[in-house]
Amino acid sequence: MIEEMEIALVREPVRAPARRKTSSARTLTEIRSLARSHTRTALRVLVGIMRSDDATPAARVSAANAILDRGWGRAAQPVENGEDGVLELIHRIERIIVYPGSASDDVASDP
Repeated sequence: MIEEMEIALVREPVRAPARRKTSSARTLTEIRSLARSHTRTALRVLVGIMRSDDATPAARVSAANAILDRGWGRAAQPVENGEDGVLELIHRIERIIVYPGSASDDVASDP
């Protein structure tokens, strides 16, 4: 009898789950909407952690930063000039766009 059940299970075709045909933009919009529907609860949790005497200082600071980021936006991050000269490249592109006539002089002087 057990063998019959095993054979019956093996013979049944395996069907892949039905896939919904939705665009990725629609899916992202739905996810964003669902996440935003929990905003008040999430904010209350963050405030609760921030005010909790039982929470670690790191957790309290993290919650406070998350609240400030959502309320006021993140602080602007300064662009650092690394070894690859990204900042110089940005300034060079700015000069070419703002002063296109002098771009050929600037390019000729570079090695």
